[in-house]
Amino acid sequence: MPVRLDREGARIVFGWMTQPTPSFEPFPDRNALLAVLGVEATDLPIELYRQGPGHVMVELNSPEDVAELRPNMGVLAELLSEGTDCFARDGKRWKSRVFVPGAGVDEDPATGSAAGPLALHLSRHGRIAFGEEIEISQGAEIRRPSTLYAVAHSPERIEVGGSAVIVARGEFQV
Repeated sequence: MPVRLDREGARIVFGWMTQPTPSFEPFPDRNALLAVLGVEATDLPIELYRQGPGHVMVELNSPEDVAELRPNMGVLAELLSEGTDCFARDGKRWKSRVFVPGAGVDEDPATGSAAGPLALHLSRHGRIAFGEEIEISQGAEIRRPSTLYAVAHSPERIEVGGSAVIVARGEFQV
């Protein structure tokens, strides 16, 4: 996958990655998913995007609704192995929470593999224009706040960007 890095001297400060083109399809268990999430309705279609990892996109009414989610992770893991990206507009930004208990990750603090499909989902359904960059706020509820950026230039060209921090270092001895 093509990667473009911005540097300040030798230090990498930001990176953009071009993602594979995702496929997408309606999510068949819409009512079951909404029930597990504790959500009554959503305005946009609930769709599953696959570009390696799969993510089901679920729009909520407000960033507060996203923050208040308390899904039953066991039931969610039984319902689907893919991630569930719950999101809402927050002014000029988008608030997102991504749950992937089927893969052993109750909540991910920064999900680049969901950010690109989110930009495509929003573009396809008229929430933003193709080519419009979005800023995604994620991870605050698990005390690991992150900011990602994504742009769907077209359904076939999607980029995701951000910066990273080191949270651990390790060494393997063979």
